[in-house]
Amino acid sequence: MSETRSKARHRRRKTALAVGLPLALSAAGVIGYGALPGAQTQASAATTAAPVWATATADGFASVNALGQNGTYGGRDGQIVTVKTLADLEKYATASEPYVIVVAATITMDPVGKEIKVQSNKTIVGSGTSGQIVGGGFFLGSGVHNVIIRNLTIRDAYQGVWNDKEHDFDAIQMDGAHHVWIDHNDLRHMADGLIDVRKDSTYVTVSWNKLSQDNKAFGIGWTENVVTDITIHHNWIRETEQRNPSTDNAAHAHLYNNFLEDVAGTDINSSYGNYSRGATRMVLENSYFQGFKNPVIKDSTASIVQKGNTFVGTSGRNESGGTAFDPKTYYAYTLDKTADVPALLKSGVGPRSSIGTTATASTKAAAATTLTVAKDGSGQYSTVQAAVNAVPANNPSRVVISVKPGTYRELVKVPSNKPHVTIQGSGGSRNDTVIVYNNASGTPKPDGSGTYGTGGSATVAVEADDFQARNLTISNDFDEASHQDIANQAVALRTAADKVFLDGVIVSGDQDTLLVDTAAKDKLGRVYMTNSYVIGNVDFIFGRATAVIDKSVITLKKRWNGTSAGYVTAPSTAAGRKGILIANSTVNGDVSSASFYLGRPWHAGGDASLDPQTTVRNTSLSAAIKSTPWTDMSGFSWKDDRFAEYKNTGAGSGAASSDRPQLTDAQAAGQEVADWLGDWTPSSS
Repeated sequence: MSETRSKARHRRRKTALAVGLPLALSAAGVIGYGALPGAQTQASAATTAAPVWATATADGFASVNALGQNGTYGGRDGQIVTVKTLADLEKYATASEPYVIVVAATITMDPVGKEIKVQSNKTIVGSGTSGQIVGGGFFLGSGVHNVIIRNLTIRDAYQGVWNDKEHDFDAIQMDGAHHVWIDHNDLRHMADGLIDVRKDSTYVTVSWNKLSQDNKAFGIGWTENVVTDITIHHNWIRETEQRNPSTDNAAHAHLYNNFLEDVAGTDINSSYGNYSRGATRMVLENSYFQGFKNPVIKDSTASIVQKGNTFVGTSGRNESGGTAFDPKTYYAYTLDKTADVPALLKSGVGPRSSIGTTATASTKAAAATTLTVAKDGSGQYSTVQAAVNAVPANNPSRVVISVKPGTYRELVKVPSNKPHVTIQGSGGSRNDTVIVYNNASGTPKPDGSGTYGTGGSATVAVEADDFQARNLTISNDFDEASHQDIANQAVALRTAADKVFLDGVIVSGDQDTLLVDTAAKDKLGRVYMTNSYVIGNVDFIFGRATAVIDKSVITLKKRWNGTSAGYVTAPSTAAGRKGILIANSTVNGDVSSASFYLGRPWHAGGDASLDPQTTVRNTSLSAAIKSTPWTDMSGFSWKDDRFAEYKNTGAGSGAASSDRPQLTDAQAAGQEVADWLGDWTPSSS
């Protein structure tokens, strides 16, 4: 339950909220989240369903919003087609429309060495382990973007010449592409390389693949421009001679948890392992090298920072030096223990019969129970709360409440004895499923027992640990203009629990939109919001939880009477805990310039022992943000608490001053997303 505020706060009024997508997603580059729509077409003219994981989105650099592309999600927004012939595969892969292409057979390229010219917005995914491409591969040309290639075996274009200079028959080649995710494939025995990331291709992630039986495994670069950003993690590179990978002039190359293996007594002998060339900056972490000659090498002009790697039976050059970068500045990730890498990858890489979870102990989960909600009676329940009520007390595993498109005008409460609940919209976008109500602090309770307080006004209240919400809108549409007689605190979503994961949602209101609370003052409550919107005007992200708003859009709204003035955050953090972190996001909205503060300290109940904290970092700030972005509250000075910025951009950003503190690089290293979340790595389940 939220604390009651000691003083009334700016009693402004507003007009009714019209629920909808407030700004173009490209404003901040937020990935839209949603299941693929309806029954889809397949090449054989029968209806098919893609594997549930065919709608997944990339991690690593492929998840970064840049170049007008909001992460990498492939053909998720298009039709699902199943292909069993070369003609159908080429038809859909080269189409201009988005597609999820499910490869359900062995397809032989004709002629040998053919590389299908994949166009943007495609997911090409093998059906179980049956999707195989023989004698050729895929080519992604200049400007092609948002492509996912998963769960395929691509093999056997080999033409009998080991270091083949005549046949450029790669498994996957890209020249000038961006936002590409290559995941869970078996790539082997081709005529040139297995993967080529060339000609300034960037924002690429290569994960959980097996690369083997080839002279050249994986080449990156081939221009003088230093622009490529690439993540390479959890790959088993086995029995390959060179380019493992060779990384030339990459701006940021992050390699972690890979297993490089050269087996003794075979005809294939490694010449080198990871190679940092030209002006490359490479971070190499928790990888395992076994039997490799020259396992890690660098040019004198290149950098390699090594952390936590293991070398068994290796010989020759093993180099490091120079300065690199901090990958967590760009995205969150979790390292597996280096000693676990060989066993983990031997069992986990390559095509999977079911790839719902990667084969790591940390991501295994019991199969979820699904309850369906539909207003039209086609589901098990007609209200969201009825489905929550049906969850058994102290349920031991995940229960997914799948809510069909519609507007659900109701109050929803997930009590503390019902953990592991997911509420998920099943529509094509987060706008399709809306949970909305209009209580405010001061609204009379229907039973006559008084009025709702701030926390009690929430449309959705979450008191259970390990809660998730995705692909929906949660709104409070309290009409301030019609109710100027009562306080205007009107919460859309209140969380008072630990490990709350909000992914691809809109949380919309005016004052006090999102209350991130804890079960008690001495309890830890962590909230991670990503790929989402928060909309409001006064203290609309507030509370004492340890909360991260990551890769999201914070939309500033005018007051009910058309004026512009407000506060983004009002933390009430306990001393010794972390407060609110806004990272890798955008703050904007249709409001006046220099009219909004980033935050102010809320000492709930006048509690001087609190130590409110907001950090805003690596975020684009519009001109709406004041040049002095922090202010006092209820007699407490923000300068006595913890408010800071780090490397923000945009018209609303500014240089360090006594009124605008900036973190040093050393301080920022301890204020990253992973520092806020501690031992919790949010994952969809």
